[in-house]
Amino acid sequence: MMSDRIGQRRRGESKIASYFARLGDLGPQIEASDAAGTPFEIDAAISRAVDMSLAVKSRKGRVIFVGNGGSAGIASHMTTDWLKNGGFSALCFNDASQLTCLGNDLGMERIFSVPIEQHGREGDLLIAISSSGKSANILAAVAAARAIKAAVITLSGFEPANPLRERGDINFWVPDGHYGFVEISHLAICHAILDISMGWQRAGDRPVVTAGAYR
Repeated sequence: MMSDRIGQRRRGESKIASYFARLGDLGPQIEASDAAGTPFEIDAAISRAVDMSLAVKSRKGRVIFVGNGGSAGIASHMTTDWLKNGGFSALCFNDASQLTCLGNDLGMERIFSVPIEQHGREGDLLIAISSSGKSANILAAVAAARAIKAAVITLSGFEPANPLRERGDINFWVPDGHYGFVEISHLAICHAILDISMGWQRAGDRPVVTAGAYR
């Protein structure tokens, strides 16, 4: 009986170890490309994203996050961290009354594009998050951002030929078909851009920030 319990525990540990090993392996496998579909290394992509973000901040532009479901949670999380920790003018459009009003009156595909049309300005940055890369309202948000001449970073996963992956100045694609792995990778990418823009350089370092900027 004891040996059975030990065997079950070891099998469980092996499954958990495999899960986190897969998650750890995904980072270096993430692919990045520009608007023309030209690929470049993930280090270069993150560096470009950092430069774009800091340029928006320096000209007092906005960083706008959009996403559905779990990606909406990432959008809210990142809006808070980029605003509080990074000092960016960051926002997302996840207010329930606004979402249900726009969805009911104008259609779900316009719940993000309409606020971007009203709040966005030339020189802003849109960070568009969609695991599938196929969400109509995320694609419409990108189109609205392009119309006002905002920069665009996209984060997607699942199928490599998804349409969102073709729409950004920088496009990050996570090569996995599981929501959990894709969403955690998207969150990590957004954190990496923010942390590096704040001065992080290597393991163990913390950015030089004003007092109270970290929880």
